[in-house]
Amino acid sequence: MLRMAFTLALRQAEGVMTLVVERLGRELAVVGHTTVSRRAIELPSIARAALPEGPLHVLIDSTGLKVFGAGEWLADKHGQRSRRRWRRLHLAVDAGNGQIVAVTLTDQEVDDASQVGPLLKQIPGEIEPLTADGAYDDEPTYEAIAAYDADIAVMIPPRANSTPPLGLGTNASHRDVHVHTVAALGRPGWQEVSGYGRRALVETAMGRYKALIGTRLHARSDAGRRTEAAVGAAVLNRMLAAGRPNSDRNVHGTT
Repeated sequence: MLRMAFTLALRQAEGVMTLVVERLGRELAVVGHTTVSRRAIELPSIARAALPEGPLHVLIDSTGLKVFGAGEWLADKHGQRSRRRWRRLHLAVDAGNGQIVAVTLTDQEVDDASQVGPLLKQIPGEIEPLTADGAYDDEPTYEAIAAYDADIAVMIPPRANSTPPLGLGTNASHRDVHVHTVAALGRPGWQEVSGYGRRALVETAMGRYKALIGTRLHARSDAGRRTEAAVGAAVLNRMLAAGRPNSDRNVHGTT
């Protein structure tokens, strides 16, 4: 986490920890950077902040992270161009406080809808509702949400060529309701009545990740990259919690 928070290489993080231990006057052994790199591959889990009480309004989205490897080194040193390699970072964010509640990392070819299920499995709390962009308007998305909890209200804009249903019965799906509403009010009207605008908060979380953690993955293996992404999310959550003020609505300031 120290490396992520201060954007350090593992060797630099080892040096900082050694200096801190020396300044504290403690006789503690600092784990070497090679050991940290090796153990990161087998790290079982990352401790995350406690979820807020009550149902979560979950926002889901994905973004690309560049893989830093040999091809990058060749381009920097010799000017050789290589095929760019990417991984997709999938995040689930709580709209209430901006906390990242689930994270997965996949190859760039993996579609967004396939990661809805793995993200939901990481969230132990109740979800109401779930919002995502039009890339998630697919059967696997709705199936994964229904398998988790059939009562979750789904806020996903239907595709532009979706045909409105002839009528809405008592068993109409969330998607049928959205298609009907878009046909009646237009897409801007649907966004207003559904509260879809809150989806921008997950884009803010993506921007925060890239600005503070970085746009590249430095680990050499996929297992190490998944750990790197999970640690990055945990670091962001701690930064967000540390910067959030403690306020009470019942206490009024005086002038």
